[in-house]
Amino acid sequence: MALGGPGRVVSLVPSITETVALSAPCVLVGATEYCSHPADLDLPRVGGSKYPDVAAVVALRPDLVLANEEENRREDVEALQRAGIAVWTTTAAATVPQALESLRRMLVDGLRVPEPPWLARARAEWAGPPPRQRATAITCVWRRPWIVLGRDTFAGDVLRRLGIGNAYAGHPQRYPRPKLDELHAVLDANRADLVVLPDEPYAFSAQDGPGAFPQARCALVSGRHLTWWGPSLLEARDVLAPRLP
Repeated sequence: MALGGPGRVVSLVPSITETVALSAPCVLVGATEYCSHPADLDLPRVGGSKYPDVAAVVALRPDLVLANEEENRREDVEALQRAGIAVWTTTAAATVPQALESLRRMLVDGLRVPEPPWLARARAEWAGPPPRQRATAITCVWRRPWIVLGRDTFAGDVLRRLGIGNAYAGHPQRYPRPKLDELHAVLDANRADLVVLPDEPYAFSAQDGPGAFPQARCALVSGRHLTWWGPSLLEARDVLAPRLP
């Protein structure tokens, strides 16, 4: 229960929805169509993360809307603010510790609830030094066009802490858009020996993704456990590690 904090909260980010649902469930009054966890979440839906129905959000009379600078468009955040609604926007974390600290601030300072026990457990789970790197990966997050993890990304840090390096870690962009021929050249030059294909945001599958890299080992992984900040981090290591050669 919120301690003097906002009593009506709308979340525009699936991972934040899961975080608040487990940490302060009574305050949530709306979420996006892509907010799939917890599985029993029963809330009014307000469109997608990238294109929320601003009018639907306003109609729910929230005290606070939760957004993320990477997942939500600035124009939607500004439209909500012009409507007189406060918006708490988390930044794009580059590491697991940064993400967990951002969530702590959102919960404790923004929602004014006590730090939930799962947060300390997640912090401890990911606090150790990364293991020896055993592979270097191209990690794709989209197709048509191809988009891969570049520098300073949360998902890249998750993989690093599981012993998987990033072939594009030195790229000036956080999400480069290389052509497929370039990706093949990286693999052929042995600058990467693995292709990681999560099932979100693009739904890579055994039928859609590995066929583009016939010369490479491909790992199909859970996108939620690779890219979501929040309670999913408690099980992410056990879910992801067996899928990574």
